[in-house]
Amino acid sequence: MSRFEFVKWSKYFGGFVVVVLGLSLWGASDSDWELESMKPNLRDKDSLQRGLGLYVNFCLGCHSLQYRRYERTAKDLGDIPKDLMLENVIFTGQPIGGYMKSSMSKEDAKNWFGAAPPDLTMVTRVRSPKWVYNFLKTFYIDDNRPFGVNNKVFPNVGMPHVLLPLQGFAVEDCFGYEAVDLLELESILREKKLEGILTRTDRETTFEPLDPSKLREPNCPELTTIPESGLYNEEQFDQAAYDLANFLHYMGDPSREIRMSMGGYVIGFLVILTILAYLLKREYWKNVPKSPPRVRNEHTSEL
Repeated sequence: MSRFEFVKWSKYFGGFVVVVLGLSLWGASDSDWELESMKPNLRDKDSLQRGLGLYVNFCLGCHSLQYRRYERTAKDLGDIPKDLMLENVIFTGQPIGGYMKSSMSKEDAKNWFGAAPPDLTMVTRVRSPKWVYNFLKTFYIDDNRPFGVNNKVFPNVGMPHVLLPLQGFAVEDCFGYEAVDLLELESILREKKLEGILTRTDRETTFEPLDPSKLREPNCPELTTIPESGLYNEEQFDQAAYDLANFLHYMGDPSREIRMSMGGYVIGFLVILTILAYLLKREYWKNVPKSPPRVRNEHTSEL
């Protein structure tokens, strides 16, 4: 291998490693919040159509689906008529054969949010439908965050709660503080003590006592939605979150349902082909005489 080829393949390998590491880090769990179960159903066309409507009205303003087209989506989701798509789904003036892109430019997004919102075409393949479902349901009020909300599944997420008009205001239910790691607490106290020794100038120096509560995080295992603060009740919002996650699951692989429906036919064909091949093999070898046993040569044995 020449030096030029070695450098070229090294670049390809390095790029592959970077992509794999990036996807693994993005797909890593962000918190220890227990996720509720969620099983997507690509055969539920009504759910997918509701998810499309929710995404266009609440998400597409920031998050594109730039690898999918409106026309293909309309066909997969139950042959939605073209005029209905143009009237109720496509608000950007794009043709129905165009990609589902956001109208917000990356420059404006960086100025408003600090970074451009990611494309969500493959989010359920990098994360999972269950992760997206729980992410949509676990926003809560947090006055310390820039947008006034935080998220249990993705702590300190840098986005507003776009489904707030539907869900309403959710607040944390806190009960005391979480358990403290004594080894970690000992190291913190040692640092505080050393800091006090280094900054002390005379014997009359006073030190502010360490508040143990500041070393512990509040124990907030539950979220409660304030009744009638949103347009939906709890059951309706759970269904909306499911529909949106189900739709994004479809977006990650539109041909998944076709492959799954064809899989049974393919396996059945292979089973029948195997049986026919075995019977054909038996038919061919039926009249083939077996090789006679080898006769030992006595002269050769004596030698």
